[in-house]
Formats: sequence, C-alpha cells, structure tokens
Amino acid sequence: MTLRAAVVLRASALWAVWVWAVLIRNMLTDHTATWAFRAVHISLAIISIAFAVATWMIARAGRRQTSE
Repeated sequence: MTLRAAVVLRASALWAVWVWAVLIRNMLTDHTATWAFRAVHISLAIISIAFAVATWMIARAGRRQTSE
C-alpha cells in the first residue's frame, strides 16, 4: 500500500471517530429525543467507530507489508 493511500485511510478513520464521538456526546446530553432514538444512533456510532478502527488497522498492515 502506498503512503498516500495509508494516509487517506487513516484520515478518514480519524474523521469518522471524531464525528461519531461528537454525536455520542450530543446524544448523551440531549434529553429531548426518545431513549430508543438515542440508543439506535449511539449503536450506529459504535459500529462506525469499530469500522474506523478496522480501517486504521488495515492501513497499518498494508504499510508494514510494503516496507518489508
């Protein structure tokens, strides 16, 4: 994997974590939405953060294979 590709993947992973972390914070502090609405969106956020972590790990593994 090229360095450019790894940087783009890592940047997208960081962006996803940032956006979803802000959403989780907002959902936890906003009590105007129903509990079910907040639970669904926080669950989606956790899944998206897990995908971001997986993307980061794929970029890391791709760079390690390239450097060997």
